[in-house]
Amino acid sequence: MTGFRDMSRIKKVWERTTQYFRRTRSQDLIGKTEQQAADVIVSAPLWRKKSTQLIGGAAVLLTVAGIIGYQQYTQYVERNTFQFYHVYMNGEVVGTVENPGAVDQLVDAAAVKVQQANPDITMVLDSGDITYESDKAFKAVPETEATLAKLEGMFTSHAVGVEVKIDGNVIGVVKDQATADSILKRVQSKFAPELAAAAKGSRTVTALSYNKEGKVEVSEPESDQELTEPGRVVTAVSFVEEVQVASVDISPTEIAEGEEVYKKIIDGSTKPTKYIVQSGDCIGCIAQKFEISPQVIYENNPWIEDDRITVGDELDLTVLQPELTVRTVESVVELEKIAAPVEVNKNDKIRVGETKVIRQGVEGTQRLTYEIVKQNGYVVTEELMNKEVIVEPISEIVEKGTMVVLGEGTGRFAIPVKNYRITSKYGQRWGRLHSGIDFIGNKGIRASDSGVVEYVGSRTGTGKTIIINHQNGFKTLYGHLNSYNVKQGAKVQKGDQIGIMGNTGNSTGTHLHFEIHKNGVPQNPMKYL
Repeated sequence: MTGFRDMSRIKKVWERTTQYFRRTRSQDLIGKTEQQAADVIVSAPLWRKKSTQLIGGAAVLLTVAGIIGYQQYTQYVERNTFQFYHVYMNGEVVGTVENPGAVDQLVDAAAVKVQQANPDITMVLDSGDITYESDKAFKAVPETEATLAKLEGMFTSHAVGVEVKIDGNVIGVVKDQATADSILKRVQSKFAPELAAAAKGSRTVTALSYNKEGKVEVSEPESDQELTEPGRVVTAVSFVEEVQVASVDISPTEIAEGEEVYKKIIDGSTKPTKYIVQSGDCIGCIAQKFEISPQVIYENNPWIEDDRITVGDELDLTVLQPELTVRTVESVVELEKIAAPVEVNKNDKIRVGETKVIRQGVEGTQRLTYEIVKQNGYVVTEELMNKEVIVEPISEIVEKGTMVVLGEGTGRFAIPVKNYRITSKYGQRWGRLHSGIDFIGNKGIRASDSGVVEYVGSRTGTGKTIIINHQNGFKTLYGHLNSYNVKQGAKVQKGDQIGIMGNTGNSTGTHLHFEIHKNGVPQNPMKYL
């Protein structure tokens, strides 16, 4: 900057002029005194007197002119003295400007420029601590443009993101709080889809809340009323791990996309796990051994049916291990039928094997309330919290016959051979119907039910044969016998020995061929035994 800083030189010129005229006047006064003394003796010439008068007048004129000139000069200097400002950043001299407002405008423009360069991120301009010092100078010319250019070059900037931490470990930094909330809610929705449904209905779920330290706290859904109808409702949701979110200053290049952070949380550290079934293993045993839910085994191995696994089978026990565990508590209500109890009364007027329903039973209904705890969608615990009978069942009253009629069947058949083994079943065999079952076992053959011996003799195919008529539409046939213990017309009771197992007729070895006929039609004996 150029310009005069003070008026010291002007003051010095003025002081020298006034001192000169003072010295001249003093010398004139001394000379005048001496002249007066001389004039006593000799009279001074006239021209000398005039000269002295002229000099005195000139001195007066010069003095007046000097005063007037100084005043004009002072006014000139004042008119050309301008104010300006020294600019400092963090205590360091930057330059001079005509007006601090120019710096303010520079800062505002730089902040806008930084934000426009990263429109999707919150940016902060680091302009430092800018201070000013006011000053004045004659014909001052501040270096405003150069100062602003230098100052702008000293500016830096940074982004403000939101850091997501799980158990103290930084998972990622996203652009804002809304993105962080969205990620955590997506994680909840993935493992607890009921949350989204609950939020749309009459029941609301406050999925996330934060305390003063930015930690995610347990939040509980609010229910309009207690669940009484069949269904389920999420009563609590929380993260097992400690989750924190907080604003951090960071480089724009280090801010991650929300999808990237979400996948990092969900994918976690999944590691494939295979297991070969050993002797004595069961689904529940393996689940307990690996501390996983049986549901994982069923989902990963859909080929398993009815819990059947065999030694040597390979099971996929891979469990998704996300960085975050969503714990949900559900209230589940189910309605269950209550079977009608049966009251049995004996009646000696009704034949053995017969029953009579006196009053039909009516099923009841009860409401069961369970509390189910899940982690990432897998059931951890299931507890019955309440059982309430809504409709009491009505018992069925039945009379059971006790009257025994000799030679009449009960309708309930027993296997005619003790320590038996079936060697051939009912059905097609060698192109024709095998109308009974073949047994081997103890040699004694017993009546399958009470009845009257209708036939004792030899028949084509079955050899020595006994047929018992049970007097209720059923008949039983015993073939390939070795000998008989009964005669035609005899009344036998269930379990009586009627013959000995043999190998007669069309037989390939000692065994019993046994048939049951209903109204003359062969039946599959296994339906009645």
